[in-house]
Amino acid sequence: MLSFALGIGTQNTQGDWLEIYYPAPLLNPDASLVAAAKEALGAPAGNTAISFLPEDCTRLAKALEAAGHSDQAELAETLAASQRPLVAMFLATDEAPQTVPEVYLKLQLLSHRLVKPHGLDLTGMFGLLRNIAWTNEGAIDIEELPARRLKARMAGRALSVDCVDKFPKMTDYVVPTGIRIGDTARVRLGAYLGEGTTVMHEGFVNFNAGTEGPGMIEGRISAGVMVGKGSDLGGGCSTMGTLSGGGNIVIKVGEGCLIGANAGIGIPLGDRCTVEAGLYITAGSKVTLLDDQGQVVNTVAARELAGQDDQLWRRNSQNGRIECLTNKSAIALNEALHAHN
Repeated sequence: MLSFALGIGTQNTQGDWLEIYYPAPLLNPDASLVAAAKEALGAPAGNTAISFLPEDCTRLAKALEAAGHSDQAELAETLAASQRPLVAMFLATDEAPQTVPEVYLKLQLLSHRLVKPHGLDLTGMFGLLRNIAWTNEGAIDIEELPARRLKARMAGRALSVDCVDKFPKMTDYVVPTGIRIGDTARVRLGAYLGEGTTVMHEGFVNFNAGTEGPGMIEGRISAGVMVGKGSDLGGGCSTMGTLSGGGNIVIKVGEGCLIGANAGIGIPLGDRCTVEAGLYITAGSKVTLLDDQGQVVNTVAARELAGQDDQLWRRNSQNGRIECLTNKSAIALNEALHAHN
């Protein structure tokens, strides 16, 4: 069994799942736990989401306790007081998700740092997720928002819509240890933030993307992009993810790198690389290679330099050409700025 989790979620008036919160998802759970939960809930084999009622929690808790898993038994007992729909998600194999509960489990496995980006199959997930109004009263199906807003007003309440999106913000579900986030709305559920990561107010981290940590993120980490330890993304810079034009190339940033303010990359970087502020490198960009004496060696497409270490990328201020040479001044993080005490 790849994963097991007990969750509490939200459904629309048609009974369709909108979102699910899994307080304590498990990766590679003990077989005895899975067997006890399956027997108590009558779950079939394979990847399956089982809806159950609060009155089922006592039976489930006893089964889990008898199998020697007191933590999950305690969670089941806590869920007995729920006023919301409950679900048990059994993820036997990593295949393209078929249900909303499965998508939400995979996203939370990422944000809990149990699996790294690209470690799970998320194919087709957009077609499963509904467009949702994320409000001060929870998730609301966008088609049901007018009726809910009127109902709230009639009861003397103001319904505030924070955003309309298929993804919620990560911190409503998971707050990993040892991080700082200036604006939590800019980190989507499914982001992976390694310990020591700081995401400043203008920084953004998409799902299935993130940082090894420590690092300072003032720019954009697009879907599918992973940033190595000790790297900084300057204000307004961007990384081209597979959803935004990167194709099949997996864009990543190595360790000890610096992408300057308003710069960007459409190729993966190796370790100890620096990209000058304002310079955007795409795979097809023509790049002039320079030796240690500043002499021209060759002109190549940027894709031919992808993933190489110790590169300094800059634009020649006199002729405008993009140049690449050996990086002799790799960055070192400011320890005080990256402390998370």
